[in-house]
Amino acid sequence: MTKSAALHPAMTQSALEQNAMRMNLNHTQLLDQAQIALDHAKRAGASYADIRLGETHRQYIKAKDDRLENFDESALVGFGVRVLLEGCWGFYGAHQLDRANLETGVERALHNARATKIIQNQPIMLENLPAREATWIMPMAQDPFGISAEEKSALLLSICAAARDEGADFCSASLSLAREERLFANSLGARIAQTRTRIFPSFKAIAVDPERGQFSSRESLTPARSAGWEYILQAGLLEEARCAGKEARAKLNAKHLTPGIYDIVIDPTNLWLTIHETIGHSTELDRVLGWEANFAGTSFIKPQMLNNLQIGSELMTIIADRSQAGGLSTIGYDDDGAPAEAADFKIVEKGIFRNFQMALGQAHLIGLPQSNGCAYADSPTAFPIQRMPNISLAPNPNKCTLEDLFKDIENGIYIIGAGSWSIDQQRDNFQFGGQLFYEIKNGQLGDLLRDGAYQGRTTQFWRSLDGLGDSSTYHLDGTFTCGKAEPVQVAPVSHGSPPARFRNISVLNPCNER
Repeated sequence: MTKSAALHPAMTQSALEQNAMRMNLNHTQLLDQAQIALDHAKRAGASYADIRLGETHRQYIKAKDDRLENFDESALVGFGVRVLLEGCWGFYGAHQLDRANLETGVERALHNARATKIIQNQPIMLENLPAREATWIMPMAQDPFGISAEEKSALLLSICAAARDEGADFCSASLSLAREERLFANSLGARIAQTRTRIFPSFKAIAVDPERGQFSSRESLTPARSAGWEYILQAGLLEEARCAGKEARAKLNAKHLTPGIYDIVIDPTNLWLTIHETIGHSTELDRVLGWEANFAGTSFIKPQMLNNLQIGSELMTIIADRSQAGGLSTIGYDDDGAPAEAADFKIVEKGIFRNFQMALGQAHLIGLPQSNGCAYADSPTAFPIQRMPNISLAPNPNKCTLEDLFKDIENGIYIIGAGSWSIDQQRDNFQFGGQLFYEIKNGQLGDLLRDGAYQGRTTQFWRSLDGLGDSSTYHLDGTFTCGKAEPVQVAPVSHGSPPARFRNISVLNPCNER
C-alpha cells in the first residue's frame, strides 16, 4: 500500500492499521476479507466487482437555552459488495464482517444482478479503470471525536447564553460530527484506504414580541467543513451568536419588505443553496436520464444540451472539484475508486453548459468516453450513486469588492444567509428565502428589512448575473446532509462563491405584510 500525495505529512504508514483498530480489525484482515468477496464474485462469472468495508462514526449534540437536550453517538460497521454481471449491476450490503456473510453477500448481489436483467434497457459499460493502491487521510490538527462531552456541551451552552444575552429570548445550538473510514477494493487490483472527518456547528436564535404575538429568528452562518476541532475553536461562534441575538431582536422592528422587481446582491452564505439546487442537482446525469426523481424530481437539462445551452451570463463559471481545503466533498478518491483529479472539471464555462456529473458506467449512455469521479455511498452498506463533488461559482478575475457591487444599484436588496426554499420537479422554477435582507439605496447599504424571498427560473436567473466579487470575497459554504435516492442517502457537499449581483429579480414578502 503506497501513500498518495494527499496523505497528511504527520501520518505514518500504519495509518490504515490504526483506523482498522478502531473497528476491531487489522489491515491484513480488511484486505483478506475484500479478497474473499472479489474472488467469489469472479468465480461466479462477474465481469467486474468492487467492495467497500469500513465504519461510519457519528455524533450529534444539542443544547437549548440552559440545558443539554441530546447526546447521540453511533458507529456503523459493514460492507457493501457490487458486481457487474452480463451488463447489470447487483449489490448487497450487511453489517457483519465475516467470511460467511461476505460470501452470502456476493451471492445475493449476483442474484440481484440477474433479477434486474429483465428490466435493463441498456447494458452498463465500464470505462477504463486504472488499478490504484493508495492511502488518503484528511489533514486535521485535533480529532473532534477526542474532545470530551463536557467541553462540547459547555460550548453549546455558551453559544445559547451569548445569543440570549444580546437580545434573543430562546436559542438552540447543535454540533454534528462524522468520520468515515473506508477500504475500497475492486477486481482490477485497486486497494484504496481513506479516512475523513467533518464537523457542523449550528444554532438558531429567536426573539419574541409577546404584545404583538410576533417572533423572528436568525440562524448561524458558520458552514460545515471537513476539518478537525481546530475549526470550531477558530470559527468565532460566540461572537456570531451575540450578533445573531441582536439581529433577531432587530428583525422584530424592521420595516417589512415591499414586493417587487429589484436588483439584488446575494451573499455567499445564501447563494450556495441556489447553486446547489439549480445547478448542482440539475446537472446530475442520473436525474437527466430519469434514473433519479426523489427530492424535487429530475431536470430540465437534456443530454443534447451539452455544449449548447446558455445557462447563464458570461460571468458564470461553475467548477467541480474534490480538492478545496475544508470542502465537504474533498477526498482522495470517490466511491468508484476514481482519483480526485477526475472531478476537476467545469460544469458551466462563461455561461455555457459544459459537463454533467457522472458516476461509473454512466458516460457511455450519452456517448462520452469517461465518467468524472462523482460517486458516493453514505455508508459501507449503501450502493454508491452519483453525488456532487464540491461545486462552486468562480470569482471575478478582476478586482471587485462587495461595495463595488452595490455602487450602481438605485433600489435593491442585499441577502445574507440561507432560509427556506422550494423548487419544482424539473429544477427550474424556484423560490429562496434568507436570514437577513437589507435595502440598497443609491449604491449604499441601507436599513434592515423583515421577511423576503426571491424567485425565478434557473436559466433566466443566471443570465441576469452581471456582477461578481473577486477572490478576496470568496467564501466556502455547503450542506452536511443533502438527501437523494430511495432508500435515502445523505451526502456532504460544499459550494463556494463570491457575492453576486443579479438584475431585475422578483422579490416577495412571504408574510404578505407591508
